[in-house]
Amino acid sequence: QVQLVESGGDLVQPGRSLRLSCAFFGSTFSVYQMGWYRQAPGNQRELVAVIAKGGSTDYADSVKGRFTISRDNAKNMVYLQMNSLKPEDTAVYYCHTMAMGMDYWGKGTLVTVSS
Repeated sequence: QVQLVESGGDLVQPGRSLRLSCAFFGSTFSVYQMGWYRQAPGNQRELVAVIAKGGSTDYADSVKGRFTISRDNAKNMVYLQMNSLKPEDTAVYYCHTMAMGMDYWGKGTLVTVSS
């Protein structure tokens, strides 16, 4: 059984930075691809960034050059560094992985970008 717990969401002004964290519990973290998704009010959940077990990454076009996903396999953690935040980045951010054909999600952490 995999459990994901996000933290780090906050209210920040446009242009500022924020780092989200996701703690992974329950299995061998290093074998899993991890991802961050977000869902803004009235919108569908969308992929923000993914990191493979080997460390390769991919990003949504809307965050390329501003966000960085990383992982620490020794600590069973995945991070999302968000720079140059924009009001349109406002959303609930979710940590995700897939194991044995099942999707696992955290409960989410709210990021609000507003002046």
